[in-house]
Amino acid sequence: MAGRLETGIDVLDRKLNGGLPPGSIVAFTASPASQSELLLYELTAARGTLYLTTERSDQAVRDAIENTNAPVGSPTVRDISGSEPLDQANRLIRALPEGANLVIDTADVLERGDRNRYRSFMTELQTHMVNTGSIAFMHCLDGHHIPTNRDTTKHMADVVFALETQVRGAELENRLSVPKFRGGTALVETVKLELADEVAIDTSRDIA
Repeated sequence: MAGRLETGIDVLDRKLNGGLPPGSIVAFTASPASQSELLLYELTAARGTLYLTTERSDQAVRDAIENTNAPVGSPTVRDISGSEPLDQANRLIRALPEGANLVIDTADVLERGDRNRYRSFMTELQTHMVNTGSIAFMHCLDGHHIPTNRDTTKHMADVVFALETQVRGAELENRLSVPKFRGGTALVETVKLELADEVAIDTSRDIA
């Protein structure tokens, strides 16, 4: 579809009618024990990407991206795990060029801050994404301790990707849903993914 930006992940782009509208913020929720990072790495293949890491070191992220067999790009990776991650993120995001990707991995650290400061951060992020025609992906972990500002993230996000990982018998099953899509159509069905060497459609038979 005209006006969409490809994510770089073919299976998602087909389901999303060509990709995502420029200026979008995507909240990507997943279990900490899932292979969700693989999807983040593949996003870097589509266009220039600023990858902000809040918990792992920048070198650890670079090594993981370089060692994956999936198609990836060469993102600029920056560690913002210091004492003021919101301020660090803001400074780096302001320099984001037009038509770029922004990945925040994970958003949890930012979401644990003061509510008013976090809302201001999200408002500035939204403005910058629209002004530059870029796309932001916020990796949000659905673990045992959900940050207090998670609802704010999901509400202000234009798109929500929700990855659910379950063990069914001897099989590991990953299903992606898109329950929210401003400026587009939310998916009415989940997409069964295979997250191994790269993101692909899982064509195995469902277990009843």
